[in-house]
This record gives sequence, C-alpha cells and structure tokens, in this order.
Amino acid sequence: MLEEPGRSRRLALVVLCLASLMVVLDGTIVVVALPSIQADLGFTPADLAWIVNAYLVPFGGLLLFSGRLGDLIGRRRVFLIGLSVFTAASLLCGLATDQATLIAFRAVQGVGGALISSVVLGMIVTLFPGQPGQGKALGLFGFVQAGGASLGMILGGVLTQSLGWNWTMLVNVPLGLAVVLATFVFIERDEGAGLRAGVDLLGAVLVTSGAMLLVYVIVDTGAPVRRWSLLALAVLLLAGFVLRQKTAPIPLLPLSLFRSRPVTGGNVVMIFMVAGMMGFQFLTALYLRQVLEFDALTTGFAFLPTPVTNAVVALWLGPRLIGRLGARPVLAGGLLVAAAGLALLTRASVDGDYFTDVLPPLLLAGIGMGAAVPAVLGTAMSTGTPSDSGVASGLVNTTLQIGAAMGTAVLAAVAASRTASLTETSVGQREAAASGFRLAYSGSAAFVVLALLAALVLIPARKDSLSRA
Repeated sequence: MLEEPGRSRRLALVVLCLASLMVVLDGTIVVVALPSIQADLGFTPADLAWIVNAYLVPFGGLLLFSGRLGDLIGRRRVFLIGLSVFTAASLLCGLATDQATLIAFRAVQGVGGALISSVVLGMIVTLFPGQPGQGKALGLFGFVQAGGASLGMILGGVLTQSLGWNWTMLVNVPLGLAVVLATFVFIERDEGAGLRAGVDLLGAVLVTSGAMLLVYVIVDTGAPVRRWSLLALAVLLLAGFVLRQKTAPIPLLPLSLFRSRPVTGGNVVMIFMVAGMMGFQFLTALYLRQVLEFDALTTGFAFLPTPVTNAVVALWLGPRLIGRLGARPVLAGGLLVAAAGLALLTRASVDGDYFTDVLPPLLLAGIGMGAAVPAVLGTAMSTGTPSDSGVASGLVNTTLQIGAAMGTAVLAAVAASRTASLTETSVGQREAAASGFRLAYSGSAAFVVLALLAALVLIPARKDSLSRA
C-alpha cells in the first residue's frame, strides 16, 4: 500500500474513514432513539442500558486480539470480515421485534465493530508513513472519531423522528455494502505475516476474557458483591495476560511497546480524555431531552456546532499546528480548551438557554477535541513498526473503548445518584435532574484535566514525536 499514488491513497483513506464513521455513529446514534425503543419493545429502564452495553462488551474485549489477527492474516481481510459481520448484524437489529433479539444482535454488531476498528488506524499509519501526510490523515480520522459521535446524535434524532428507531440500525446496511465494494476497488490486499508466525492463543483468551469482564463491570449496575468479584477476576485475567506476554515466544502484545513514552503516555491520555468527552455527549443528550425538554430531532441538531468546529480544527488547523509545534503542546492546548467548555456546563439548570448556556461549551468542546484527538492518536502510534501496526491500533482502540465505557458509566451513575437523592426531598424532578447533571459535568471536566496532566507528565516534549512512525 505504501507504493500507491497519492490519489489512490487518499481514496483508500476515505474508505477507511467511512467504515470508522459507521462504527462511531453506531455508538451514539442509538442514544437518542432509546426512549422510542423502550416504548416500542417494552424495555425496563435497567434493561434499556443493555442496548448500549451489549455492543460495548464484545467491542472492547476483542480489539486487541483482532488487531494482532490483522497483522497475521492481513488487515484488509480482517477489515472485510468485520464489515460483513457488522452490516449483517445491523440489518437483523433493525428487523428485531423483541428485546432478546435486539440485544443479541447488538452484541454481534460489537464483534464486527471490533474487527473493523482494530485495524483501521494501523492501515492509515501504513498508508501515510510520515509528515505531513500522516498528520493530515490522522486529522481526518480524528474528526471521524470525535465529530462522528456528535453526528450520531444528529442522525439519530432525524431518523428516529422521521422514520422510526429501526432506521438507526438499518442505515448501516447500504453504507456497509458500499464500503465493502469500495474496499475491493481502492484498498490493496496485504498478506500479513501468516498464521505460522505465531498466534498466542492463551494470551488471546486471557486478554479477551479479561477485557470483556472489565468493560462489563464498568457498565454493569448490579449488586456490588458481584461487581467486585468480577472486577477481581478481570484483574487476575489481565495480570495473567501480562505474565504470558513476558514468556510467549511470539507475544500477542509486545511489552516492548510500552518502553516508548509516547505510546504509553498516548494511551493513558486516551483513556481519561475519552472518558470525559464521551460522558459529556451522553449527559448532554439526556440534559437536553429530560431537563430542557427538547424532542429527538431538536436534540440531534443541537449537537451540530461540535462536529462543525471539530472539522475545521481537525482537518485544517490541527495538522498545521502539530507540524509546526509538535504533538504535545497541541494536545495540551486542545485538552485545556475542552476542559474549559465542560466547566461551563456545570451551570446547567432548568431555566438554561441553549444559545447562552449550551452552545458555547459545545463550540469549545469541538475546538478542543479537533486539536487533541489527532495529536494523541499520532503520539500513541508513533513508534509502531509496520509489522506491529495492527496490534498497536488495537491497543489504542481498546483504551478508547475502556475510556468511553468508564466515562459513560461513572458519570451516568453520578448524575443518577444525585438526582435520586434530591427527588426524595421536596425538589422537583427537573431540578433534581439538573443538579445531577451539574455534578456529572464536574466529573467530566475532571477526567479531561487528568488527561491534560498525563499529557504534560508522560509525553515527551519533542516536535518530531509524530514523525517516527
């Protein structure tokens, strides 16, 4: 793929970003549709969360193994398998008429999404091995990751209100088929190292089961004893995976990757950054609907400023700043702007006005993430060799999903707990909900501040930190 002419590489990049957009959209497009799904299929509030969680658990658990599989059998092959699984599962989700069927095929969607996402970043870094091309490519990918979540809110509102919740799933079918066909045309086949190069099956079982359990514990709201027991088991499995990687002839995840400060620092920053930002989007959708009483369509369009500003920064300003200043200062500046936006949202109230209280934070979040996401992605992938780019991509996406699950679960629990405690008093339901969201927004800002501190401490201040891919 490295020898493709410039135009062919750009077309391949568009195909990869479209596939990634499809997966990112699916993570948020369903959020706006949840009330409609609940009314149609009779979900209880507790069970409703599993429409999201059933997707997240296999997605987060399979990313690392899927990335290594791409290194061995070819990243395009894994990419195509993932697209096929995801598209078929989306069709079956859209046709579901009962709770069990929908949740089951949401889990299958998660498997397909993991196969797609685990190799995309590695394919992009391989297509564009140095600056300035890699910075621009990562800017587009960063926009898809950060802006795509907001676009999902918009599209979810439009589809739910005009066609019904089923179309938040069915929209993936024509897009998935188009991306499959475009993959055969624009993305060159790669052979991979071959299965004889070694598959660490024990390591794969340990990390997949451990990661799935960890994500499950994060999103589960069951009995504390069960959650702590499963958390202990997840830690044991992941510890066993680390020990296995020290002795495996051909490890699934070479621990030497973590000797690189950019790789380690980039992944740590990713966890906290995504926890704050994904939690913010989830909270804001609920705040607009439950407190300001926006309908699904208005809620979706209320998010429009975030992807617009994100696109301007990620696709134009961000790569230029990274090329001139280096990744660390751009990342730190972006996180600082995003944290400022989240801090403004702690003023959320029942009398809030969209244009004065919500719009400015959305704009700041779009600007901050437009700068931060390409910088942190390039940093986390900066020392991956071509032979390890798949597993490095899988690692980045694993930390991203753990961060998303952690942020959404923790901040939603904080908001719900504060709301429930105030509802038992004389405080009205909307005011109690607004108080819960204010506290949760403080937590969201705290996550981003932790990401900023991690960036300043763990990532070296080198202008060429992105050029070593």
